[in-house]
Amino acid sequence: MATESEAMRRAQAVLQFNRFYAKYLVAQHDRLPRSTFSLTEVRILHELATGKADTAAALARNLALDTGYLSRILAGFEQRKLISRRPSTTDARQSLLSLTDEGRAEYAPLDAAAVDTVAAALAQLAPAEQEQLIGALRTAQHLLGGRSSPGIVTIRAPRPGDFSWIVHRLTQSFAHEPGWGSRFEALAAQRIGAFAPGHDPAREAAWIVEQEGLVVGGVMLIAAGEEEARVQMLFVERHVRRLGIGSQLLDECVRFARRAGYAALAIELAPELDDARRMAGRAGFAPMPPGESGAGTGPLAECWSLSLQDTGTWRLLKQA
Repeated sequence: MATESEAMRRAQAVLQFNRFYAKYLVAQHDRLPRSTFSLTEVRILHELATGKADTAAALARNLALDTGYLSRILAGFEQRKLISRRPSTTDARQSLLSLTDEGRAEYAPLDAAAVDTVAAALAQLAPAEQEQLIGALRTAQHLLGGRSSPGIVTIRAPRPGDFSWIVHRLTQSFAHEPGWGSRFEALAAQRIGAFAPGHDPAREAAWIVEQEGLVVGGVMLIAAGEEEARVQMLFVERHVRRLGIGSQLLDECVRFARRAGYAALAIELAPELDDARRMAGRAGFAPMPPGESGAGTGPLAECWSLSLQDTGTWRLLKQA
C-alpha cells in the first residue's frame, strides 16, 4: 500500500499532466484554420458527427459539461441551423439531436485540419517515439476509462526489445508482492537470457500479444526434458485481464507443444495468483504433488501439468 507522501506524489503527477494536456489541446485548437468555434463547441460537433451522442444528456455526460452551459451552446447551434431536434420515440423528455447539412459542412474542414495538425506534430518524432507515445496514450485510456474493450488482439513472434519488456513489466507489476522483488527480476532475466540466444525453434517458442498495436502480454515455452515442455513468463497487463488474452497465449503454448510431440506441458504458478490458477484449470492443467513438480522456490512455487497424449503412444511415435 502506498504511503501518504507517495499517494500525494502520484496525484500531483496526474494533475501536472492534466494541466500540460489542457494547454496542449488549446494550442492545437489555435493552430486550426480561423474559426468562430471554441474548443468545447468543436468537441460537441465531433460527438454529434460521429454518433457518440444524440441527446443533450449524453453530450453532458460524455464531455463532462454543465447542462446550462451546454444548453446555451446548443441553442446557438440551432439558431445557426447547424443542428436539428426531433422528439425521441422512447423518452418524451428527450430530444434527439443531429447535425444538419450545414452543420456537417462546417465540421468537416475542422476535423480534417485537426487530423493534419496532429499528424504534423507526430512527424516531429521518430517512428519508435510515435509508437511509444501512442502506446502510453492507449494505456492511460484503458487505465482511466474503466472497463476495457476486447479490441483487435494479435499474437506474434517476439521482436527486438520484447524480451526486455517482459522482464520489465513482470517485475514492475509484482514488485510489491512478497518474494517478487529483485530476486524474481534476476530469475526472469536469467530465464530469458538462457532462451533468447540459441533456443531450438522446433522445440521451444515465445509469443508476444498486442491489442490494437500495444504490447500487453507475452509467454515462453521451453523444453524441460525429452517428454515435457514448460510454460514460463506468462504475463498479461492488468488493464486487459479477463478478456481471454491469457487463455489465448496458453492455448498457443498447448498447440505448439502438441505439434512438437511433447507428452506433457507444465506451467509454474504462484499460489496467490487466483486468476492464473483458474485459467490453468480451465485449460485442463492440474496441480502436481510438491515432490514431483520440479518447481523452484520463491513466488512460482506451484507446478501444474497437462497430459498431451498417451505416454506409450508418444514413445512409439518417437521411435518411428
